[in-house]
Amino acid sequence: MLSRNLMMIAACLLTFVSSQAFAEHPNGVVWEGTDGLGKGKHIVFIAGDHEYRGEETLPALARIMARHYGFKCSFFVTTDPKDGTIKPGSNHITGLEALKTADLMVIFTRFQAFDDEQMQHIDDYLATGKPVMGLRTSTHGFNGIKGKFAKYNEGYKGEEKDWQFGFGEAILGEHWVGHYGRNHKQSSRLLLEKEQLEHPVLRGVKHVHTQCGGYNAHPREGSTVLAKGQILNGMKIDDPADPKKEVLPVAWVRHYKKDDPKSRVFATTHGASEDILNEGFRRMLVNAQLWCLGMDDVIKPDNQVDFVGPYNPVTFNFGGHRKGVKPSDLEGFESPILGQKQ
Repeated sequence: MLSRNLMMIAACLLTFVSSQAFAEHPNGVVWEGTDGLGKGKHIVFIAGDHEYRGEETLPALARIMARHYGFKCSFFVTTDPKDGTIKPGSNHITGLEALKTADLMVIFTRFQAFDDEQMQHIDDYLATGKPVMGLRTSTHGFNGIKGKFAKYNEGYKGEEKDWQFGFGEAILGEHWVGHYGRNHKQSSRLLLEKEQLEHPVLRGVKHVHTQCGGYNAHPREGSTVLAKGQILNGMKIDDPADPKKEVLPVAWVRHYKKDDPKSRVFATTHGASEDILNEGFRRMLVNAQLWCLGMDDVIKPDNQVDFVGPYNPVTFNFGGHRKGVKPSDLEGFESPILGQKQ
């Protein structure tokens, strides 16, 4: 009887702790690194895109940085406010006050219109000049915002001259220009720029292949292109290149504040959930986070980039996200992202 009572008490405590965690982070999960070169540093990941499954890419990257490198990694994602389940691109997010203690912001959003309270946290973070990493649709990460944060909108042409064309152009160095390759028909082989092979972000990076089609991109002046994308007529790395497609930039670095060395940016027009199955691309993203943080010296060509826990991404598509999953379902290092393979 005593044993049974203890089990009941333990179950109640577990339920209480889980409900408290959900109450504190209804839109997110925190993975605490215990030891490693990132100990004492905090990375905040923000996901909210409609198509490319950023809600799978970012928690996978967060776990890698927490488990293998010791960072505190906070992941926040858009949800359905009615039931708390993950809803890519819903505009509803909470918890971005975590940016107050962030050392790096990693963003994967598309046409989002967060409320002013959440946008204020992003704006305050950028005012500090701390680093940013932006993936895929983040070049057009915001739209439909009214009022003082309208400058973040894709295509912005208002009075703030430094923010023309919005967040993508002003911070990442490029905004939405258009598709350059057919999704699910044409993949991309990334060609590393020969003159940048010694750049820390490219250490150990090889055989890079991404599943999502290309974007038009011509990063603004002051950007350093690290890789260009060769559009392939097929979905395998050894498929032939499309002879009608020019090779265009797909990954670059820059600073978004002049004369501020800590305002490092890494941007890529790739990053779909299936893209990071490629070890070369995944290593590039891990290296990029360390580079953004100014940790160039610890980037080694054989640093650990293995997934932490089950990672079985769905094929990216509009409306193709796994349904009924709450952020709290991703807690721990061994829960599936975002569920069992479908």
